[in-house]
Amino acid sequence: MSVQLIKQGDRPEWAVIPYEEYVSLIEKAEMLEDIQDYDAAKAALERGDEELVPGEVVDALLDGANPIKVWRTFRGKTRQELAEQVGISAAYLSQLETKKRTGSLEILSAMARALNVTLEDLSIHAE
Repeated sequence: MSVQLIKQGDRPEWAVIPYEEYVSLIEKAEMLEDIQDYDAAKAALERGDEELVPGEVVDALLDGANPIKVWRTFRGKTRQELAEQVGISAAYLSQLETKKRTGSLEILSAMARALNVTLEDLSIHAE
C-alpha cells in the first residue's frame, strides 16, 4: 500500500492513500462490522436474550393478522390458558382477538408478559 504522510510538526496528521485502497479498506471495515453484529446476535440467542421467530409468524403479522392470536398460537397456548394467565375470560380474549373489543393497558401488559413479548408486539395497527 502506498501512503503519503502529511505531518504537522513532528507528528503525522494525515495519511493519503490511493482511492482503490481506500475503497478496499472501507469494504473490509464493513465486513468486520457485519461479523461483529453476527457474533453479538449469536451470543444473544445463546444467552436467551433473543429468539428466532419463524417466517410464518412474521408473515401473519405483516399480513394484518391479530397479533394477540398470532403470538398465542406461536406460544402454543389455548385461549383458555392465556385468559387464565391474564385473569380474563376466554370470551373476552376471543373478542380481543377478533377486534370486537380493545384491551386496557393493564390487560395488554399482562398478556404481553404471559406471551413473552413486548407491549408493542401486541399493538394492532389500523388497516
